[in-house]
Amino acid sequence: MCRPLIFLTSLALALTGLASAGPEPVADHYARFAGLALTCLHQEYPNKIAHVMAGDEDVGPPRELTPVFYGCFDWHSAVHGHWLLVRLVRLEPGADYAPAARAALEQSFQATKVAGELAYIAHDQRGTFERPYGVAWLLQLMAELREWDDPDARRWLATLQPLEEAYVGKMEEWLPKLAYAIRIGEHAQTAFAFGLFLDWADAAGRADFRELVADRAMVFHADDVDCPLAYEPGGQDFLSPCLAEADLMRRLLGPEAFAAWLARFLPGLPADGGADWLPIGRVTDRADGKLAHLDGLNISRAWMLLGIAAGLPGEDPRQAALRAAADQHRSAGLAAVTGEHYEGGHWLGSFATYLVSERWARP
Repeated sequence: MCRPLIFLTSLALALTGLASAGPEPVADHYARFAGLALTCLHQEYPNKIAHVMAGDEDVGPPRELTPVFYGCFDWHSAVHGHWLLVRLVRLEPGADYAPAARAALEQSFQATKVAGELAYIAHDQRGTFERPYGVAWLLQLMAELREWDDPDARRWLATLQPLEEAYVGKMEEWLPKLAYAIRIGEHAQTAFAFGLFLDWADAAGRADFRELVADRAMVFHADDVDCPLAYEPGGQDFLSPCLAEADLMRRLLGPEAFAAWLARFLPGLPADGGADWLPIGRVTDRADGKLAHLDGLNISRAWMLLGIAAGLPGEDPRQAALRAAADQHRSAGLAAVTGEHYEGGHWLGSFATYLVSERWARP
């Protein structure tokens, strides 16, 4: 387990004043998010493993099944918990949390452990493991390492590249066979994953992979109209199907073409600058892991709304309402990133980091 007392103490102090304080400076946000990741990164239990077994010999604890990414409750949360630390140390190399973050990353990113991850996914019954959500976050981690000019980052990148190559190969096999988009608000959604796939392809200089993903996205979404945003959210969504699709398409279309597509796809977007057209998601029980997904929805909606606004021409009258709704969702979402319940504490920090550090805007 990794439970540095200094970070737990800092986290507790931050939470004590959260309700009464004004907006946190970005650096304070980052310290809080880093503390959450450092708390769970090597915390093995509780753990939810998506584990296909072919016999008794496949029984094992998470740290043996997937030796790099076994903490933070599940594989994908462990992956994006590592990304969170890479992202924040890249942005704030002199932060108080940076030495502990580097040590935690070094503990994980070992060649022998990567070999264990490769052996796990080589099993012929695990071809769909963490597809596409966990794979998307792994590629986001790799993109971050590629874009960070740092000796440790270069070494970690080299160590992890065999795992990167294995998962990219699996996506290259899967995408041509995928006949339909997956339009849900949880892990299987393709729109969110495709966006991270595109970002990795740009960072890695893989024009061929970008073309493959872009082709699938255009086949699935170029002619979409009248997305039923009023039907959202689902009771345990953490991603918006409609907004994630629009956030994906702004990566593929120029501003004028995207503006025209968006008018067909979400024709009800207001031009009055108000925020009440998209109410925030309501969470009734943060100790329930599925119901707590709505906190993540508020955060992901915020970055998607900002991304959609950024993809429009500068004079587009819909931008003000998109940004106003993003502000409301950001405030509600970040207020929930407390770590009070592990159900949200093991993953919400990564979503918050993606939003606050403006990773959605790359770089």
